[in-house]
Amino acid sequence: MNAEDPGAAQADASALNREILDALTDLVKQFGAIGQSIAAGFGVTPSDLLALVKLDGVLSMKELAQRMGCDASFITSIADELERHGLARRAPSQRDRRVKNLVLTEDGIAAKERLMRELAAQMPWCYALDEAERRCLLSLLKKMLAAARARSGTTRETGAAAGDTAFRSE
Repeated sequence: MNAEDPGAAQADASALNREILDALTDLVKQFGAIGQSIAAGFGVTPSDLLALVKLDGVLSMKELAQRMGCDASFITSIADELERHGLARRAPSQRDRRVKNLVLTEDGIAAKERLMRELAAQMPWCYALDEAERRCLLSLLKKMLAAARARSGTTRETGAAAGDTAFRSE
């Protein structure tokens, strides 16, 4: 930065912010293309793929919607597709029989493991960054997400995590 000229310093900061935005935009596009490709390889939509990533143990359909950052009504079609592919099944909640949970089947668990290996092989942070750099990246992402949530008044449960849009179909 140019400390002698405030106008130049502001221009430098503006140029840096534009470069960051351009790089992030390119990265999100790349994530989207990778997500589309992996989803096609699994014979599912990017949204179904994201649900597989987010499904961990037993989750209510409402909880899955919160984790995916989408409307709960959208989860019904995702659950239908995951069931159709034999990757998940609906089960009534033990606490409230009106609530439907989604549970990965054995095939779903195996598919999720394959999916996670495929993501690790294709996502740039997995092959371009060493472990220390990945930890630093994660720390910076968490810091930005926390600041964005604090600014907008959302919580992790209601806000979408970074990267989630990489697997959403527009």
